[in-house]
Amino acid sequence: MVSLRQLKSFVAVVEEGSFTAAGEREGATQSGISQHVKTLEEELGTPLFGRNGRAIEATLAGKQYYLDCVDILKRLDAAHHEVAVRQNGGVARIGVMPTISRSILAPTLDKFLQTSPGAEISIIEAYSGVLTDLLLKGELDLAVVPAFEGAVGLSSHLLLHDREMLVTAKRHDGQHLTPVSLASLGPLKIVLPGKQNTRRRNIETYFAANGVNVARRLEMDAMMGTLEFVAATDWVVVLPFVMMSSDIDRDRFDIRPLADPPMYSDFILIEPSRKLMTPAAALFASVLKAESERSTELFRARVAPQLND
Repeated sequence: MVSLRQLKSFVAVVEEGSFTAAGEREGATQSGISQHVKTLEEELGTPLFGRNGRAIEATLAGKQYYLDCVDILKRLDAAHHEVAVRQNGGVARIGVMPTISRSILAPTLDKFLQTSPGAEISIIEAYSGVLTDLLLKGELDLAVVPAFEGAVGLSSHLLLHDREMLVTAKRHDGQHLTPVSLASLGPLKIVLPGKQNTRRRNIETYFAANGVNVARRLEMDAMMGTLEFVAATDWVVVLPFVMMSSDIDRDRFDIRPLADPPMYSDFILIEPSRKLMTPAAALFASVLKAESERSTELFRARVAPQLND
């Protein structure tokens, strides 16, 4: 008889790519995970993994069995959450980037808590790498990250397609919300996220492809500190509109859409493939999507009329 522990161990090895990492994820030893997989292979009468050099890869049978196991685990998860929802309104464990937490998180939380007063929710703010790891470990139900190539064990859905903006201290020169070509500006002193951040790679690629002259770079993975620094100096930063949407009528920043060419970023919702999203997390995702669309409508109303692209 195949056990739930064997199924979870097998799925963990496929998603983590090693028995050691799977053991760490499942709170088991490497030998324990290996034994679970070996017993499962004996039960099924076929090998589920092979080796490609040092890497462990699922066989064709293993890949198909993985999909079936993910479906089984999702069904079990759904049954568990159905009981939890009936008992106390359910639980949502959400991971967000600073981009989201600064702007649309507050109205999203307000509407979510009004709609589902019995639900329990926890919010973690971190950058994409940390959030992805927490999801794979089963410590989050849902996270918002910049779009990336994906990973085994994760499912993703588009949340927002957003315009990138140049953010500077308020200059009172009538340029607020007007398009700007970075290549036409003098050498920039710019604050950038760390090299491990997906946004850093995208911004540097845009600079290189479009002849943007950068005089100095300051690496800072502290978003609130970045904004305070930019507001008080002549340094600049590139940020998505959604993060600055609540500032467009405040007298602190000039916020200008990048043009010639424009730059966009996609933000996605990611969740573990092996687990069904909890009803509470699904409701949160729905409210967050609505608030994202509200930000897009604000851009169309206030910024888009001044664009030529």
